[in-house]
Amino acid sequence: MSAALLEVRDLQVEFGRERERRVRAVDGVSFALETGGSLALVGESGCGKSSVARALLGLEAPRSGSIRLGGEELAASAQRRSAAARRRMQIVFQDPYASLDPRQTVRQVLTEPLDVHAIGARRERAGRAAALLDVVGLDASYLARYPHELSGGQRQRIAIARALALEPDLLVLDEPTSALDVSVRAQIVQLLARLRRQRPLALLFITHDLALVPHVCDAVAVMYLGRLCEIGPCREVLATPRHPYTRALLEAVLPPDPELARARSATARGEVPSPTAPPPGCRFHPRCPERERAGPERCASSVPPLERAAPGATSVACHLYPEAAS
Repeated sequence: MSAALLEVRDLQVEFGRERERRVRAVDGVSFALETGGSLALVGESGCGKSSVARALLGLEAPRSGSIRLGGEELAASAQRRSAAARRRMQIVFQDPYASLDPRQTVRQVLTEPLDVHAIGARRERAGRAAALLDVVGLDASYLARYPHELSGGQRQRIAIARALALEPDLLVLDEPTSALDVSVRAQIVQLLARLRRQRPLALLFITHDLALVPHVCDAVAVMYLGRLCEIGPCREVLATPRHPYTRALLEAVLPPDPELARARSATARGEVPSPTAPPPGCRFHPRCPERERAGPERCASSVPPLERAAPGATSVACHLYPEAAS
């Protein structure tokens, strides 16, 4: 049996009923996440990151593929999953203004998951709610407040506390800082880093901001138009990005660590193609500054497999790396 906490194999998610307008938002994505590990899933808006998250939680039924949590094959729909499986994986959504019920007090927001899963007596649940606030850096005075009385950063802390209420093994964070101010964003990132140090909690951190990744995650997976381009240890991918799309993304941000400074390369050409009509072959090839070197005809006709690029632990889906490491 694999030691991985989460195993995703060949995941495919489609939207739309008409064949000519069907969008394959996720097309054959595979990755694994160890117990207590952390993986960032990065890419431009519309690349399929959130669709991966929704499929993992059973909020969107995948067309095909396998999702295993702790060795257990998960049903496609959350309603068909066991209560124990649902408890083990929780999500924090992007918008803290929309993810909390405005009619509930913070106490009700935090005790609702405990009520649903019948965990503890009423008095124990109230005490647990106060303890959850302490975990995310808020005091018990917030229990009587409503979401509209809180700032964006405070609401996101409440959302994180709610996700931790059932003591999950895996926390999926779908752009948890993108709706926040820069200073508040840094505070949430510090909170996530502290949670990782204090408990055996695995994180899947979905973001378009590569500058945040090394502060939260050990590994990073880069996604473009539904497919993974590159996946590997965070420092290795950021220091020596191999896929041209990864390099293009990194050019949009300053190096998060002076030791990771890199030479600039050509930027991506043109605009992102429509997901309803993705290019054949390598989906990045129309925009790729390296396609002449890799072979334009090959890039346009053949899908490069995600293979280990020697030397190092990074796997890359690019025809510039035709040989996988043994």
